[in-house]
Parts: sequence; C-alpha cells; structure tokens
Amino acid sequence: LVVALAALLPAAGARRSQDLHCGACRALVDELEWEIAQVDPRKTIQMGSFRINPDGSQSVVEVPYARSEAHLTELLERVCEKMKEYGEKVDPSTHRKSYVRVISHDGTKMDLSGVKIDGDVASSLKFACESIAEEYEDELIEFLSHEADNVKDRLCSKRT
Repeated sequence: LVVALAALLPAAGARRSQDLHCGACRALVDELEWEIAQVDPRKTIQMGSFRINPDGSQSVVEVPYARSEAHLTELLERVCEKMKEYGEKVDPSTHRKSYVRVISHDGTKMDLSGVKIDGDVASSLKFACESIAEEYEDELIEFLSHEADNVKDRLCSKRT
C-alpha cells in the first residue's frame, strides 16, 4: 500500500504544479488585458529615434499607448501583485484546481462558494506569475502589442 501511495504522490504534485502554472498564466493574461482596456484609446506615445537626421527630420512615430512596449513592460513589472486578489477553486469531479478573482474590478459582489482564499495560494500564484512574466516577457509583449486573438490559449496552452 505504501509503495502504491508513493507512486501516486509525484503525479498529484505534478498535477498541482501544472494547475498552478496554467492558472497563473491565465490570470496574468486576464489582468494584462483588463489593464490595457482601462487606458484611454486616444492616448499615444512617441516611439523612434529622437536624433535629428542630416536632412533635419526626425524618425518619430506616435503609437497607441495602451499596447506600446513601454506600457506593457511597466504592466509586467507590477501585474503579479494582483494575484493576491485570487482564490483557488477545486472542480469536485476532476479535482483540478483553477484560480478565480475574489475581488471584482468594479466592486460588484461575487459568488465565492467553493473558493479557497488563503495566503499560501496567493503566494504560490504570485510566484508562478512572476516566473511566467519573466520567462515569457518577449512573447507576452509580442502577443499583447498586436491585439492577438486567444492570447490565453496561444500562450498558456501552447507555449508555457
């Protein structure tokens, strides 16, 4: 019996780790997309070289700020702090874990039945989020700067 249980424990740990990693990735993308949507679409930022060319012109282009590399890099530096606003929910039939927001962005009441709100969960989720943000920073910026479709599926299911 002990041998059988010992054989099952690594699989359960791997599943928990996979669920956590996948949940952190999906939460990270959700938070980034929400933050991008909060920026005024008319706001722009100047990109390019500020040096003056020999002909007296400059190579400066105005791009929308919300999806600019500067804004996305800034978001990636602080977005994982939002993981403390998430809880863990276990599917009763599959026992798979998912991570859901426990504090809404707009203050509306949320159904938190079956959601575990715990400092360890938030800490693990934040650590996983930071790891993903650091390791996949270039991919995240690439996908989000071009308003790619299905970023969650393309990044979280296929890349990470």
